[in-house]
This record gives sequence, structure tokens and C-alpha cells, in this order.
Amino acid sequence: MNKWIIIGGGIHGCTAANFLSENVSPAEMKIIDPHIGPMALWKKRTEYIGMEFLRSPSVHHTDKDAFSLQKFAGVRADPKNFYGKYKRPNLQVFNEHALKTFYSNGLDRSWEQGTVHKVYKESDVWTVETAEGKSFQSENVVIAVRPNSKVNIPEWAAGLKESGGNVYHIFEESPPDLNKVSLPLTVVGGGISAAHTAVKLAERYPGKVTLLKRHPFRIHKFDSDPGWLGPKFLSSFQCLNNYEERRRAVNEARYKGSLPKDIYYRLLRLQKQGKLVITDGEINKSTKSSDGKIILHLNDSERIHTKTVLLATGFVSSLEEVNWLQKLIQNEQLQCAKCGYPIVSSSLEWCSHLYVAGPLSELEVGPTAGNISGAQKAAERISAQTN
Repeated sequence: MNKWIIIGGGIHGCTAANFLSENVSPAEMKIIDPHIGPMALWKKRTEYIGMEFLRSPSVHHTDKDAFSLQKFAGVRADPKNFYGKYKRPNLQVFNEHALKTFYSNGLDRSWEQGTVHKVYKESDVWTVETAEGKSFQSENVVIAVRPNSKVNIPEWAAGLKESGGNVYHIFEESPPDLNKVSLPLTVVGGGISAAHTAVKLAERYPGKVTLLKRHPFRIHKFDSDPGWLGPKFLSSFQCLNNYEERRRAVNEARYKGSLPKDIYYRLLRLQKQGKLVITDGEINKSTKSSDGKIILHLNDSERIHTKTVLLATGFVSSLEEVNWLQKLIQNEQLQCAKCGYPIVSSSLEWCSHLYVAGPLSELEVGPTAGNISGAQKAAERISAQTN
């Protein structure tokens, strides 16, 4: 029997596994994930949008030692490994370091490719069953999956997409090959993922790309105030006994749809060079013209004629659609706030020997729970239970 099972092999699951590996051997741990290897979805999505540098600083990564990434990158002595005052890491270096950490800890021997189908407890033993027909027992379980894996398709785009129009979401399971898209192309969205995508495509197809957003650019270094990383804001947050107030605080703290200055300036340079068109406007409907073009109708009567639409419109919370999780909540009578998210202890324990990491921990960890820094905080709290 395992000592620990981690459900989810993304950044949050891998960070938890790395921290736990200090006191738990790979043979005593299982990491269950639908993909062939660690952080597969993260790598696929960040590569697709053309991310060069992470938004988070170099001390935020999947290892326990805060300066591990800097030490790893320092061996190469390449100034392009980090960007700016906060030493934001190059994506490739970050990924290589994460994989090196994972394999150095022998966690490839803990990996189990599979889709979780059922989780239940009998006689103080947790059982995790997969859709592939396998079953695993453990003393402890960590749920490190994101509840918002469902892409957000705006109402105006849904019908056109369903009818076979060239409308795609950048994070859907099978996005289009960007080397073969029909031009001109419009990226819809105003946040960092839309910006990365627009930069990548404008450099590839100069003068053929439009970035369409609903609001002026929201410029912030990070996606929430750095005060949320420590006691400055967390002390008062954790004094809130009302979980509706905690939810409100989390939602208000996030700089939703924002991007840092360096990416903003890249967009402006591309616009000045005539390689990118940037337009503000709210789409109220989309139609198709006789020549096969998509027409985006904006509220101010302006129209954009395009051949491909790439949606960078984020995700919708789909916690209620994770069937095995909903059954687990019901069977174990797990405490949830009105928003549906777990009410957990300071050690992130939902019930005896069942823990959460990632966004599921945000009512305890705060608005950074879904970030890499949140992965570190959750891993630290959970791994402390092995001491």
C-alpha cells in the first residue's frame, strides 16, 4: 500500500511530490495523471501561446530550495535565462529545472498514467480507481487538480464554432496548427495569454493579425499584489471566519485579465511597426459572409472581417462537473463553502488524511493558491505532516 497518492501531475502535483520525497520514497508514492509525463498540459499550453518568460520570479518553482532554479540556470551562465528585476525565468529553463528535479527525486517511478474515476475510503484506507480499471490504496491522498479545465466559449462564438467555423480556443484539447491557419486572424482577449498569442502570431504573420479586447490593457507586474505572498495580507485573510468574505477577498485580489509592462510594450511596438492591429470592443454577435469570412459585430457598429478567430477567453469553473470529486464530497460529507470550494484546515486537510493543493486550496492559501508560489505553500504545509 502507498503512503501517498497525488491526483494530478501538473505543477501543483509535482511540487507536492518533490516536497514529500524528502521523507517518502518513490515506491511509497503514486502520482496519477491522464498524461504520459509530468507537467504535460502546462508545457503544451505555454509552448502553444509562445511564452518566453514566466510572469513569476525565479524563487517560484517546483523544488524545495528557494534558489534551486537560479543555481541550476547559473551553471549555463547565460544572461537570457532570466528577465528583469525579479529574475523571471525563461520558460525552457524553468521546464528543464522542473523535470530535472522530478527525475532526480526518482518520481518517474511513482508516475501512473490514468484518469481518476472514483475515490473512496474504507477502514481508514483510501482507494483511488482509474477509468483504465486500475485500483490503488493509500494512507493519504492529495487532490492537486484544477477545477477549471473547461474552456470559456463566449455565447457569440458558440454557434459559429459548432457549425464548423474557424473559431478555436487556444487551450482546447486540439487547437489548430498555427502554421496552417487561414488569414487574416483575430485573437480575442485582453489578458496575458492573449498578449503572448498575439505577439507570436504578429511576428509570424505581420499585418495579418488583430488583437481584439473588451477593455483597456490592465498593467500589473503580477496577477495579484505581492503582499498576498506573506503576512501583509494573509494574516487578516486567515482571520476571516466567514468563507463568503474569503471568497470575495480572493476574487477582488486578482488582477484578472492583466499583463506585465514588458509584454504590453512588445504589443505596442508591433502595433507601431504595422505588424499588429489592436482594437477595443465588445462583440455582440458573429456571422459568416458569402466569401467564407467571419464577421465580428461590435457594440459600436464596427465590424471586423477575419478568417480565423482564436479565443483567449480563459476558463469557467467546472468543479461541479468533476463527477468523482462531487461523489467524494457527498459520500464523505466534506465541508464546502457556498462557492463549492473546500473548507480545509491550515494543513490543507479536508478530512482525515485527505488534502488539497492548487486552486482547491484558495480559501485557505489565498489568491495565489493557483500560482507556482501557491504550489510551494501547499506542498510545504502538506509535507509537514510527514515529519
